[in-house]
Amino acid sequence: MALIKISNLTKEYGKNRVLDNVSLTIEENKIYGLLGRNGAGKTTLLNLITNRIFPSGGSVTIDNEDVIENSKALGKAYFMTEQDLYPEGMKIKDIFKWSKEFYKNFDMDYALNLSEKFGLNINKKFKELSTGYSSICKIIITLASGAEILIFDEPVLGLDANHRDMFYKELVANYIDEPKTIILSTHIIEEVSEILEKVIIIKDGKVLGDKEVESLLAEAYLISGPSEKVEKYIKDKKCINIESIAGFKAATIIGKITDENKIQIRDLELETSKVELQKLFIHLTGEEEVK
Repeated sequence: MALIKISNLTKEYGKNRVLDNVSLTIEENKIYGLLGRNGAGKTTLLNLITNRIFPSGGSVTIDNEDVIENSKALGKAYFMTEQDLYPEGMKIKDIFKWSKEFYKNFDMDYALNLSEKFGLNINKKFKELSTGYSSICKIIITLASGAEILIFDEPVLGLDANHRDMFYKELVANYIDEPKTIILSTHIIEEVSEILEKVIIIKDGKVLGDKEVESLLAEAYLISGPSEKVEKYIKDKKCINIESIAGFKAATIIGKITDENKIQIRDLELETSKVELQKLFIHLTGEEEVK
């Protein structure tokens, strides 16, 4: 069990309030997406959860234990940061051994297997790695850590499409093999939307949403068909995105499909489908309504 409870959490730097009275419960054994634009407060929140910085107010607990200077609570979480915090002159295989000193459940065989799978040369020094392979190295250490909470902050930085796909598949396999709490903070929403169970959306230091992905996506829908018919349908709806190809249009609508909508959709011979999480995120974090 690894339940994270965040209560009235605030973080200020001088007069700048980066997090504003955030309260959340991050449930055990679920995959969360932490979404927000640059500067929204995502990394600050993750740093507070892992006691890398101190709050200006409020608290964070893991399994009912305050995280501040609490090695027992913090030992349940492994945080992969954007920053490279490993000794640059150390070889990868020695970083694995070093990690096991701090995380007793670190799986060395799994780390070596992943290194082979991802093509990571464990005899190289960390400073010799490219940006992509630095990310791969950090991903491997996080997955092999044995921690009950895995936190990834922009994990696919510098990774090509193949390695990103490998990471997502390995993350899901790791989760299925041994369920744990996973938090993914990323800008590449369309790639992770299929594996997320819950989404936390932050805007300007405040939590806009903390919902099951399916519940969030149910708050909008996509309508498509001939341009004139789509225009007729959306004129009294809240439309947040329109895409046009020749005489065809697809529009993203905020709201649920009512019985009246269904009749109109049938009469106009339009098609409906689920909206993309990326488009909904853009709307919720400040995109203007399409006129």
